[in-house]
Amino acid sequence: MRKKKKNKPPHIKGKPDFPKATLSEQDGLLVLHLGTEWIQGAMRMNNPVEIVLEYIQQMMMWMLFKNQPQHVVQLGLGSASLTKFCYHTFPEAKVTAIEINPNIIDICRESFYLPKNDKRLNVIEADAMDYVRSQRRKNQIDILQVDLYDENAREPAIDTPEFYQACADCLTPDGMMTVNIFGADSDRHKSLEAIYNAFDAVIWMPEVHGANIVALAFKKAPGIAFSELYDRADIIRLETGLLAKRWVDGLKEWMRQQIENAQAEQQL
Repeated sequence: MRKKKKNKPPHIKGKPDFPKATLSEQDGLLVLHLGTEWIQGAMRMNNPVEIVLEYIQQMMMWMLFKNQPQHVVQLGLGSASLTKFCYHTFPEAKVTAIEINPNIIDICRESFYLPKNDKRLNVIEADAMDYVRSQRRKNQIDILQVDLYDENAREPAIDTPEFYQACADCLTPDGMMTVNIFGADSDRHKSLEAIYNAFDAVIWMPEVHGANIVALAFKKAPGIAFSELYDRADIIRLETGLLAKRWVDGLKEWMRQQIENAQAEQQL
């Protein structure tokens, strides 16, 4: 989430009872809003599948640990950046997106090149909490990507221990969840604690775009050397263009800070 640079007259599309989807153009980007100044997503108009925003790229850092997912689920469609990227990048995977606001689904189909549903892609108008709580999802999803915000983007729309536990329950034994934690009213420590309690291990990236922090949660903690992660990052960069080496650098910085914090606590 970021504030937009310019205030251009938006294209407006809306249905009752949900925030209107609005569009603006910024430096060759088509930008999605929900009737406010906050950016809900962006697309480079000459490359619709590219992931433009850095925090959205970070939502893909699970690729360092898994390269052939069978089922990827996005909670919160945004401008469909993650959904399109996963659909085109993993041709053997099933890709599902859950979005409660029909205006967003409509405008993604009309303006952001979101493909129609087919045997691999399923965009569902539904509540994310209802979706993850369903017994049908238990141990069925390899990757969850969570980016749930309303038009004011003050805090995550769903940010409870019950929600993160339901997310963990949906995942396969080696499944992972990435989640964007953002907003002036959000409590990062509270969010991270709730995620910690539901998952075996949690790591996160340095802050980008002024406020976004993306966390990666593992249902089962991995064991892998940084040298191997850098090798995987090189492959990801060559195959997709994603700046995956930055993810590994961020993970190393996260680990360094955790070690320093633990040492400081021991000295107290």
